[in-house]
Amino acid sequence: MRAAIFTGSPELSVEDVTPIAPGPADVVVRIGASGVCHSDVSASNGLLPLPPPCILGHEGAGVIEWVGAEVSRVKVGDHVIASFVPACGNCFFCLHGQTNLCAMSGEVMAAPRATRADGTTPNGFTGLGTFADQMTCHQASVVKIETELPDSQLALIGCGVTTGVGAALNTAQIVPGSTVAVIGCGGVGQAVLQGARIAGASRIFAIDPVEMKRKTAEAFGATDLIDPGEGDATAQVMALTGGIGVDYAFEVIGLPETITQAYTMARRGGTAVVVGMPKWDSQVTLPGFQLFYDEKKLLGCVYGSAQVRSDFQRFVSLVETGRLDLGSMVSAEIGLDDVNDAFRAMQAGEVIRSVITHT
Repeated sequence: MRAAIFTGSPELSVEDVTPIAPGPADVVVRIGASGVCHSDVSASNGLLPLPPPCILGHEGAGVIEWVGAEVSRVKVGDHVIASFVPACGNCFFCLHGQTNLCAMSGEVMAAPRATRADGTTPNGFTGLGTFADQMTCHQASVVKIETELPDSQLALIGCGVTTGVGAALNTAQIVPGSTVAVIGCGGVGQAVLQGARIAGASRIFAIDPVEMKRKTAEAFGATDLIDPGEGDATAQVMALTGGIGVDYAFEVIGLPETITQAYTMARRGGTAVVVGMPKWDSQVTLPGFQLFYDEKKLLGCVYGSAQVRSDFQRFVSLVETGRLDLGSMVSAEIGLDDVNDAFRAMQAGEVIRSVITHT
């Protein structure tokens, strides 16, 4: 099979590898499409401490080609979306309705999945490795769905859409009529924005220095477009809300300064949600008295607090009924050999999502 592999350099190596024989609880998926997510870039540039070699990609959809003897959740021919956090159904977190925190994550991430020409054995990023034409993973890492939607859209549900829409609907649980600010309007930020619209937010502030992203946000339902290059974004939001701030502020970048900005932007009694992935050793400092006196809530958000075995199909239904627009989030469909160009385009702010498709 062909795969794009992180070898220690930001430039991925696209090469032929030999799949390692799957285990009894594993499945083999023929990948139809894979979204290029910023977390893949973070893995390749060192923001995530990922040891090489590793097949990158964690946002994908495809069809089951083979199942192990112990597999009970899917069968050959099933259409599935990959889940970058497994949902084993048996650990403490799964049994307490928090499958997005599943304890099996470390186990699935460590499994070697292929052999390279030099004899090294890369694993799959987050237990997946969707930057390939074929993927072997544990059955807990795939979810069967029923739909006729194309894989180029379904792939996005595997990470960006579930993280963003879930942040709005599950983590924050936005109340209809609320005001919302979204700091960072890339792929995940656009999904947060759509989630806020679906939840019935009355006013949505899209904050991003890139004009294309602000315009896309407007098409997805943003009512106010804010360019932080034209002045402090918090001050702009405060001026537009009569000095009150917003009910919900979402940080979708992962920087300590924008996390603090989201907290400051939220009104007294409001909620700030950290959706962006900060560097693993970063620190955030907040004023202690304000934390007490303003009664704000600061929430972490992993994978949109999603329960993937129900939420994936729920999001599919929202797309099928026209409530959630995934087609407009796909800026470009590319081949596997173009993955490094997709990384560059994402970092340059030229795309919302590039999707690798296999024909």
